[in-house]
Amino acid sequence: MAVTAPEARAADAGAGACPVCGTPVYEGYAYCEKCGHTLGSPTCTSCGAAAVDAEGYCERCGLRQPTGRDHAEIVLEGGAAAVTDRGLRRSRNEDAVALLAAGRSTVAVVCDGVGSSPRADEASAVAVEAASAALIRGLSHEEAFELAGRAVTKLATSVHDAPASTYVAAVVRDGRISLAWAGDTRAYWLPAGLPDGGLLTIDDAIETGEITAWLGADAGDVRPHVRVFEPQGPGLLLVCSDGLWRYLDGHPLPAPGEPQALARELLRHALDSGGQDNITIALIPLGELP
Repeated sequence: MAVTAPEARAADAGAGACPVCGTPVYEGYAYCEKCGHTLGSPTCTSCGAAAVDAEGYCERCGLRQPTGRDHAEIVLEGGAAAVTDRGLRRSRNEDAVALLAAGRSTVAVVCDGVGSSPRADEASAVAVEAASAALIRGLSHEEAFELAGRAVTKLATSVHDAPASTYVAAVVRDGRISLAWAGDTRAYWLPAGLPDGGLLTIDDAIETGEITAWLGADAGDVRPHVRVFEPQGPGLLLVCSDGLWRYLDGHPLPAPGEPQALARELLRHALDSGGQDNITIALIPLGELP
C-alpha cells in the first residue's frame, strides 16, 4: 500500500493518529487538522479512546463518562444521611445535595436541575452550595434562597441560555423543622408510631406536571414557600427529589429506621421501580427512634 506524503511526514515526526477520525497527527499538535478533535483528551472508560470532550462525552463511542456525582453518599456523626444517584435512564446526575451540621442545627438542601434548561447540573450544584453555606451560618431561609437564586442566575448568558433548578431546604434545630422550597422537590415527615406524618410541602406545578417556580435567570419574581413544623414525637425528616417521590405516590410511607440504611433502601425502591430520573434522598432523625 502506498504511503502519502502527509502520512510519511507524520510518521517521521513520531506522531500517532487522531483517536476519533484516525488521521495521522504530528507530535505536539493540539488539534486534529481534519476533524478538530482536541488531542490529549482524557481516555474513555468504555472504548479506551483518548476522545472525551469538555462535556464529559466520548467523541468516538458517545458514552457519558462517570463522575463523582453519579453516586455519592453522606453520613453525619449524629446519624443523618444522604444519597444521590444518576438513576438508570439519565446520562448524568443533575441533582445535588448538601447535608451539614453545626452546633444544634442540621441543614439539608436538595436541588434538582431542570432538565429542559442548559447545564442543569451546574445550576443545582451552585444552588446547593450557596444555600447550605448560608443556612449553616444561621441566615434565614429567605436570605439563603436569594443567594442560591443569584448563584444560578450568574450562570446564564441570556434568558435563552438560562440554567435552572428546583429547591428545597430544611433546618432542624431543637426538635423543630423549618422548610423553604420552590418547584417540586419535596419534604416528608416519617413518624415513629404517631399519625402525624406525610407530605410537608406543596408542589409548584400544574396538572400536566410542569413546574411553575424555579431558580434561574428566567424564573421571574419567585419567592420561597416557608413552613415551620414541630413534630409531636420522634421520627425522620425525608427531603428528596422527584426521582424518589414519584415512586412513593400511592404507596405507604416507609417506617423510620437507621437513616443510611433507609436511604439505601429507598434508592433501591426507586431503581427497582424504573429509575427514570436522578434520585436524591436526605434523612435527618429527630428524637430517639425505636
